[in-house]
Amino acid sequence: MAGTGPDTRDIDTTRPHPARVYDWFLGGKDNYPVDEELGRRIAAIDGGAPKAARANRAFMRRTTRALAETGIRQFLDIGTGIPTEPNLHQVAQSVAPDARVVYVDNDPIVLAHANALLRGTPEGVTEYVQADARDPRSILEQAAQVLDLDRPVALSLVALLHFVADEDGAHRMVTTLVDALAPGSALVLSTMTADFEPENVRKGIAMYAAGGVTLVARSHAEVGAFFRGLDLLEPGIVPVADWRPEERPADGPVSLYGGVGLVG
Repeated sequence: MAGTGPDTRDIDTTRPHPARVYDWFLGGKDNYPVDEELGRRIAAIDGGAPKAARANRAFMRRTTRALAETGIRQFLDIGTGIPTEPNLHQVAQSVAPDARVVYVDNDPIVLAHANALLRGTPEGVTEYVQADARDPRSILEQAAQVLDLDRPVALSLVALLHFVADEDGAHRMVTTLVDALAPGSALVLSTMTADFEPENVRKGIAMYAAGGVTLVARSHAEVGAFFRGLDLLEPGIVPVADWRPEERPADGPVSLYGGVGLVG
């Protein structure tokens, strides 16, 4: 199932790519000058953008640990992005060495780093699937080769949905995935909002659009619609830095909502 490596000609280094810009925000090295340029331009307008990227990554770590500690042993992470340690499987398997993790992305950049995502514990399973988030049935079919979908799964859609507009099937995608999960499963979701810094977010969206990338900012109510029918864990849908923080959140807003909902 895992890719052995992409044709590097598939990686376009002439245009910024959101995964590489995100990597630059996190201080990573897997980005190109065009990505750094966009990252610097966004950070000049919105100094909180790098902070938001780090807060989102920390949100992933905290939610993964929390769900592993409740007994979930299967994780499906869609829109994986470029690996930045600790990766989701490292967090899950630090709690439960036998945890099974499937990463999903359709980006040749991520595929180039897939081997870094496959270094899990001997007791567990860590796999990478190349698939498009907009094709949830294909994802489920491939994930079912590794995960038992009749048992609880933690589905992570972290910093993914702001790249998928409603008209492109964002709600259909989430509904299809969640409907396939067994009771006791969880949806972990974070996505961009303009509720706190509307002008900065608007400018950031325009910059991404100039680079050919569509971004969608959603209100608190619009994010809540993705959790319809699920039981939200405390503290509900909040800025990602405020979801069960391990230390006092940094001052200033983080323009990403996050939440965890349980499948009844």
